Amino acid sequence: MDSLPCKGCKGLCCGPVPINIKELKNIKKKIKEMPFKKRLELENQHRYYGTCIFYDLDNDLCGIHGVRPSICRAFGHYNNLICFKKPEASKGLNWDVPEKPIGILSEDFTWKDFK
Repeated sequence: MDSLPCKGCKGLCCGPVPINIKELKNIKKKIKEMPFKKRLELENQHRYYGTCIFYDLDNDLCGIHGVRPSICRAFGHYNNLICFKKPEASKGLNWDVPEKPIGILSEDFTWKDFK
């Protein structure tokens, strides 16, 4: 897949983020393994309303990139999740949720759920 020009977006495309049970477990494991100082820095950042709680605004990148949810992996590569900075990256298809979500990051799951 082509890489997307995410630098400079400040996570504005990163939300809402539905997650399934497997993604929740992977994120919890990632957060638990994260150095305390890094986790605290990520947790205490101010974010734009609706932006994913794991978007690292200070460094302009995903704080859990290796275990990011499937919608994040799909973003920019499907017509219904198009990146306006690079629309040509879209496959011309629409993305469907591969597994039923159990909730939305920042709404149903907040930092208190990952401690």
